[in-house]
Amino acid sequence: MSAKKTTTKTAAKKPAANPKAKVAKTSTKTTNAKKPKVDGKMSALDAAAKVLADAREPMNTKAMIEAMAAKGLWTSPGGKTPHATLYSAIAREINDKGNDARFVKAERGKFAAKK
Repeated sequence: MSAKKTTTKTAAKKPAANPKAKVAKTSTKTTNAKKPKVDGKMSALDAAAKVLADAREPMNTKAMIEAMAAKGLWTSPGGKTPHATLYSAIAREINDKGNDARFVKAERGKFAAKK
């Protein structure tokens, strides 16, 4: 009886690049400089800042939306809850910019212009 010798064939392979490996990305951060709108329309945040500065008292976002529409500064492009979107945008600006934000939270649900 002869014993069969099994050989394994190993080829010298170069390790393949790991497709799931994380690649260092270069930062393409730009400054958050305010760019003027091309069409000349005011953003909801800009309009809210103007309304609050004129009002000189804290307002909720529903009242701000109504005042912005009455003054012709900004109108909703057809959204169902523009007041909720404005509330979120103001809260985000306060959170992101801190002391440089244009708004302050005066009381629950109401914002005022920063002095």
